[in-house]
Amino acid sequence: MSYNNKSAKNDNLFNTMMDLFFPFWPLLAVILVSVLFLAWGYKKYVTPTYGVSATLIIKDENKGVDDSRMVESMNPFDSKKIVENEIKVIQSPDLMKKVVDSMNLYAPFYEETEFLGMNIKSISAYNSSPIRLQLKNSNKIIIQNDNPSKYYFTYNPTSKNVKIDGKTYPLNEWVDTPFGETMFLPNNNKVKQAKNPLYFLLINPRNVTQGLAKSLEVAPPEKLSTVINLYMEDEVPNRGEDVLNGLIQAYNQKGIDNRNKLAANTMEFIEARIKNVEDELSTLETEIEEFRSSKGVVDLSEQGRMYLQDAGQNDQRIADIRLKLSVLDKVENYIQSKGTGGSIVPSTLGIDDPVLTQLLQKLYNAETEYERLKKTTAVNNPILISLADEIEKIRPNILDNVQSQKSNLNAGLSNLYGNSGKYSSALKTIPENERKLLEITRTKAVKNDLFAYLLQKREEIALSYAPSNEDDTVVTSAQASLEPVSPKGIKIYGFALFIAIGLWIVYVVVKEMLNKKILFRSEIEESSNLPVIGELTHLKGGKLVSSENPEDLAIIEQFRHLDAQLGLYSRTFRKKKILVTSSLAGEGKSFVSKNLAYSLAKSGKKVILLDMDFRKPNTTKTFHLTDRKGIIDFLKDTAHLDELIVNSEINPNLFILPAGKHREDYTQLLLNGKLESFFNSLSERFDYIIMDSAPIGLVSDANLLAEFSEITLLVVRHDYTPKKIVERLDQNLADKNLNHIGIVFNGLKKRGFVKEDSGYGYGYSQVYGYGDYIARK
Repeated sequence: MSYNNKSAKNDNLFNTMMDLFFPFWPLLAVILVSVLFLAWGYKKYVTPTYGVSATLIIKDENKGVDDSRMVESMNPFDSKKIVENEIKVIQSPDLMKKVVDSMNLYAPFYEETEFLGMNIKSISAYNSSPIRLQLKNSNKIIIQNDNPSKYYFTYNPTSKNVKIDGKTYPLNEWVDTPFGETMFLPNNNKVKQAKNPLYFLLINPRNVTQGLAKSLEVAPPEKLSTVINLYMEDEVPNRGEDVLNGLIQAYNQKGIDNRNKLAANTMEFIEARIKNVEDELSTLETEIEEFRSSKGVVDLSEQGRMYLQDAGQNDQRIADIRLKLSVLDKVENYIQSKGTGGSIVPSTLGIDDPVLTQLLQKLYNAETEYERLKKTTAVNNPILISLADEIEKIRPNILDNVQSQKSNLNAGLSNLYGNSGKYSSALKTIPENERKLLEITRTKAVKNDLFAYLLQKREEIALSYAPSNEDDTVVTSAQASLEPVSPKGIKIYGFALFIAIGLWIVYVVVKEMLNKKILFRSEIEESSNLPVIGELTHLKGGKLVSSENPEDLAIIEQFRHLDAQLGLYSRTFRKKKILVTSSLAGEGKSFVSKNLAYSLAKSGKKVILLDMDFRKPNTTKTFHLTDRKGIIDFLKDTAHLDELIVNSEINPNLFILPAGKHREDYTQLLLNGKLESFFNSLSERFDYIIMDSAPIGLVSDANLLAEFSEITLLVVRHDYTPKKIVERLDQNLADKNLNHIGIVFNGLKKRGFVKEDSGYGYGYSQVYGYGDYIARK
């Protein structure tokens, strides 16, 4: 169910939109053709522009692009760059100004095109002019009123002369002209012959620079990319290429100039510094030489080392002698304190006297043998006595030897102590001399390092002039697009189509949807609960329709359907009195009432049409009965009903009862009590009584007649009745006591430029069912 409801809504919306806009499709076709023709003319008139692009790699230290160490060593002044900063440099007016001056863009040449003797537009003669122009001082160009003057010229290729305002100027020479010192040069960009008059303009270079700078787009393709894209648009493809290539060249040359200037300044500083360092080194070397000669210093470090080595050796000798003296003292004590016992002889470690060693060994052996024999023999044994004598003889020899060695060692020890004092005194002077020499040497070392560094930098600076003159790599040189980027035919025609449809929609919306009058049947149904029981096509003059007129056949059929909807053709239908009224004058109630009566009369019914709009008796005028007595006379009791009824000439079943010719207070007449007998009498004579009354919203006549009517037809006229009236219709009719009210949508006009159904209503074929409703009521 939800799907069906959604489909129904979509269908209704589609049908509504079709009904709203389709009748005006011929207008759309006219607007579309007109706008597309204008778009075609615009595309032909506007000079196309071509896109020109180039790609450049920037050495960005933050994004990993760097030279090799060899290239870096050859170019120490190649400072690292940041892509964002370099973009600003490329977009700077200073660089673009150099391009403008180098290409003489302040003096553009044009070729004038004409049509029927009129100057339609001018195209660039960058590729067709035989010459170009260079000013010695382009900054002095002054433009009056911001409108550059055109300087027409002719060129003689034989004599190679340029003629301007009757004056002739040669090529390749500086000449005085009204616009300054000028040189005319051959145009190396000429690739075709000019077919129309040529002229040139003089524009302030600052204006040209600003225009080119604004048209230039410089941006990296990605955030972290070191590649930048340069893009601009130009009417002449190769001129745009020359501008971008010139800009890249100027950018690189700017870097080279900055580097060379820095190198020159640095070289000048380094040369002066090298001279100063050389003088300082010479002074330090002289000072070192004088210090060495005055202090007897050759190499303090080596001399100190040698002094320390000798002092150490001297101390070692003293220690050795003391060790030997100690050993000798132990030996002496042993000899002096011992008898002929067999104890162990002291060690002679450090004593290198073999005699003493032998004597001690001999003493040890004798004492050992003596002790062994003493245990096995008597004391008086000759052998034992002999060994004791031998021991006693050996001891004095050992003591003499010990004393002799101790004397020699003490003498050597005294000498060593004297040498130790000399070494100590010499070592005390070495640190002071070494400190002084170290300060001088250290200063010299610093100067030597500085001198070597300056020499290295001088060579690096000398090498910095050698590398290539391009700091950055050109990935893609400037290239123009093969096809114009503007104007784009698809965009122009698409925009034209959009404008055409927009104008068409605006026209329809303004004409119909913003109209404050009732245009659509749906507006009536949305604003009122009253049923719309009929739709009537607009008919000029509001005349009676005739079957003999082909144009009236559709309306005749509409009235038949209205009769059917009212149930008037039913055999059981008993409602005879029909009141036709409206909210305002001019909505067509008289037209509806007389044609409704005529339609019923043609069906064989006996019908009388009452003109009860006493103030504007249009029905009376239609049947030319203005001079006849009528309803007013009957109500005044000045005429009998039979003499008032007039048989119409158009149909024998149709009778007319005119309004009458007196003008008085009609409301009082309607209230005088004669209406009841009036309608009773008419009901006995006629099948249907059609009352054409005054508008219900203006006077009370229709309210008084409502008591005697059985059906009320309220006429609403297309594109005439205000929407506010319809919106308040239910409220205004609440107290009118009208019976069985139905709305007749009158005066429907053809919408737009088509001959089909207007679309303002639903068509009478779709209102089936209201007649049955009224019949049941």
